[in-house]
Amino acid sequence: MNWFNRVRNSLPFVPKRTTDDTLWIKCPSCQEMVFAREYHDNLDVCPRCEHHGRLSADARLDLLLDAGYRILPSPEVKEDPLRFRDTKKYTERLKQARAKNPHPDAFTVAQGTVEGLPAVVGVQDFGFMGGSMGMAVGTAFCQGAEHALRLRAPYVVVTAAGGARMQEGILSLMQMPKATVMTRRLKAAGLPYVVILTDPTTGGVTASYAMLGDVQIAEPGALIGFAGQRVIQDTIREQLPEGFQRAEYLHKHGMLDMVVHRKELKDTLATVLDYLAPKKAA
Repeated sequence: MNWFNRVRNSLPFVPKRTTDDTLWIKCPSCQEMVFAREYHDNLDVCPRCEHHGRLSADARLDLLLDAGYRILPSPEVKEDPLRFRDTKKYTERLKQARAKNPHPDAFTVAQGTVEGLPAVVGVQDFGFMGGSMGMAVGTAFCQGAEHALRLRAPYVVVTAAGGARMQEGILSLMQMPKATVMTRRLKAAGLPYVVILTDPTTGGVTASYAMLGDVQIAEPGALIGFAGQRVIQDTIREQLPEGFQRAEYLHKHGMLDMVVHRKELKDTLATVLDYLAPKKAA
């Protein structure tokens, strides 16, 4: 094949054209190919089957908050307290995650308004190490709650997580009671705590602050649970019902207050906040 390589290398082939953006997106649910622009214009919801894709922290804040919101500083916590290493060092995994994300960890808090109503909104990003809950996530959640207490404003949290961060061991699990205490402080102060559960919300996050809201809202089709379906089936040795651990199933069985399409989420949240937020004396 030497003659072919010589001919090929001598011909003035035009370089392959590339684009910055992917033109097509394959829906993970219906497997249909969708124009990327159409998909993003539809709030990352498949126009064919209504599958709700995952959003970044910034996209979620843009969706829920009015323009002009302010992102609060991220907390500083001790990194790699256990000097953990599996196939890679934990510090390397953090560095790789931060190279792909604009925020230093998986939980971002912002102060702003929802249809003119003041609120503090915390967003968990599954794109950062699966949204796993470590010390940075737990501390950011608590700082967001403290900020809401100072402002006397509702606290809204959007969850998306695969559970606790294994690289921090017991320290990650301690974020569960720490966050739970903050939800009790909000309740004692008479401030609304609203949770929006998105796909997926699992593990220790579900076992703590994700299921403690005054109002529990979920996006359609969101996977919500503690243990995985296969683990549960192997434990109880029974076939689980169809749609088990999906938002619609949990709503039907009383674990959620409502399932709301992403296009209607901001208006619904504004209605809830208007009803629950403490009214100022006239």
